[in-house]
Amino acid sequence: MKVFSLVLGQCSLFTCQLFKYHFIDKTRSWDEAQKYCREKHTDLVTVYEETDIDLSNTAGLYWIGLFADTWRWSDGSSSFFRPWSQTFPVYHPGISKCATLNKDGRWNTANCNSQKPFFCYNNVILIKENKTWEEAINYCREKHNDLISITDAEQQRWVQERAKNATSSHVWLALRFTCILEVWFWVTDERVDYKNWAPNVKMDDCNMSGAMEAGGKHKWIKEDDMMKFNFFCSKS
Repeated sequence: MKVFSLVLGQCSLFTCQLFKYHFIDKTRSWDEAQKYCREKHTDLVTVYEETDIDLSNTAGLYWIGLFADTWRWSDGSSSFFRPWSQTFPVYHPGISKCATLNKDGRWNTANCNSQKPFFCYNNVILIKENKTWEEAINYCREKHNDLISITDAEQQRWVQERAKNATSSHVWLALRFTCILEVWFWVTDERVDYKNWAPNVKMDDCNMSGAMEAGGKHKWIKEDDMMKFNFFCSKS
């Protein structure tokens, strides 16, 4: 069934901005949902265009980031894609109205104080410039948030699809090897529970950081810090 995307990519010559959605199966008012998303992710989702995301096995209505202040998006984004299931709702000052996503992908309005589950998104940017690992992490921390970590199989699948847009053979991750403790760790402080290493990789060399293949099976490898690759920055 054709429904509407909560995940988009916007690419230019040097960057590719990506949005990963998270379904939050907790009921909140629209304001509470917005606060939750901004604290734990980036914001309530902005919907840009039509694509295939199957909500047919779900039920109910879900908050998205559109609210009735001349119908604008929570994160300030511009999107004129508005698949209302009714006549375009006119904004009336003093009446609290927010937008919901239906299971068929259409939109309705609802009282912003009603309790509903919702979608948040995380913002990730592929930087299509070749930099050393240290240059990459400094770039991310200065301009965005940090290099990305991959902590589960779902996130791996999502990132590897976007890595296909890279202009280098590999992309840097936030993985680093410490010779003192002889362990790999995420510099973003996540636990290294999920792993996707290429087979037969010798893991105990110093001055090494983790990179992912931009193509092929998208396995992780260790690389000398001075190699120059594209990289992902997180913004959440």
